Amino acid sequence: MADTLFITGRLAEPALRAVVSALEVDHQISVMNISVAALMTTRWIARRLEVPPGVDNIVIPGLCEGDVDSLQQATGLPVRKGPADVRSLPEWYGREAVRAELGPRDVRVFAEINDVQSLSREQMIDRAEAYRAAGADVIDLGLSLDRSWLTEGPPTIAALRERGLSLSIDTLDPEHIRMADAAGVEYVLSLTPQTIDLAESLRATPVLITEDPEDLDALGQMAARMDELGRPYLLDSILAPINSGFAASLARYVEVRRRHPGAEMLMGIGNLTELTEADSTGVTALLVGFCQEVGIGAVLTTEVIGWARGAVKETVLAAQIMHLAQRQARPPKHLDSGLLTSKDESMRAPSEEELRAMQAQISDANYRLFADADWLYAFNGQRFVREANMYAVFNQLDVDDASHAFYLGKELMKATIARGLRKAYRQEGPLDWGLLSFSEPRREDVE
Repeated sequence: MADTLFITGRLAEPALRAVVSALEVDHQISVMNISVAALMTTRWIARRLEVPPGVDNIVIPGLCEGDVDSLQQATGLPVRKGPADVRSLPEWYGREAVRAELGPRDVRVFAEINDVQSLSREQMIDRAEAYRAAGADVIDLGLSLDRSWLTEGPPTIAALRERGLSLSIDTLDPEHIRMADAAGVEYVLSLTPQTIDLAESLRATPVLITEDPEDLDALGQMAARMDELGRPYLLDSILAPINSGFAASLARYVEVRRRHPGAEMLMGIGNLTELTEADSTGVTALLVGFCQEVGIGAVLTTEVIGWARGAVKETVLAAQIMHLAQRQARPPKHLDSGLLTSKDESMRAPSEEELRAMQAQISDANYRLFADADWLYAFNGQRFVREANMYAVFNQLDVDDASHAFYLGKELMKATIARGLRKAYRQEGPLDWGLLSFSEPRREDVE
């Protein structure tokens, strides 16, 4: 049977051998001539790696910079980036097959651009394209109540349609509904019992709501009218904010589904993500999971307030996760960690005994930094420092060079943040903020 070749550096070799030996994977290990594996790049590996016989795929450390194409071309073998921390390999192997199935979803995402009358056409296009890049299925054009868009609306809608965007209009005003419908939007948010008569002349699919969200009979009468016309529609019984009837509104969605088992439904989740001062990732995950269970096939989300920025991308990922969890009849756990942002699943760190064993292997003056829940560690070939305070660590490092001091200060601050939040810290690697993660700037990036 062919082997997986794991690539590592000298310091991580003992930990990698211990972890991989417990995996049910036929493997070999190649230790490159470098102490910190995260400092390797794919091109660096490609120039130096000698692949032993019997290998049919390669796994490199997740923090290696560069894409795997150059290494695949050099070796002729499939190459994957593993997890950032070697201790996460068991979970990575368990999740990799699952993540291969992540992608399909049942919940379509409407991404609202608020107050379109205040934006230029170029701003509208830029925002719409950004939402599409984040995975939105429909761009919702949200109108404010105090300004007309009857003149600017048609050419702006035409410009967006030319880019292949699916659009909805978000207004209760009949004039703007007719205008947007004539201009080519695909959905109208929303028709009420007072405007349901517009449905007969509309080409767009309407979302149906009632002025009193608890009046499900009136919602049913509107649905019956649409059925008589033989026209598609979506039902929305209105999600209420917390302390404004939130629990009762969830019950309404369940009741609407009971009364209309085959109807398309929509939920505006922005009423919670925008009006709850909490990271939107968790709120979004919970609401999309509810929609998946109830069979609500469309959600409307917004990115107005700061803590909801990125909500479109979060909603798309949540829909993918909840679809897969439901299909596999399991909780939405250990499928994808993208919605874990401020916290990590666990804080993995070498023990002090392991760190001292690492120190015994080196003789140079470069400091290696680590952090666990209690301590910050710094060591090189001459000294080993363990302190709870980053300044206490730095004061013992005897560093005179300004650039080296800056580097160590940056890394110690990052390690302090990781320790405070119980996140995994890896020297030279960015902290894991889930789908909010970003590449850490490097000095060589500055010309």
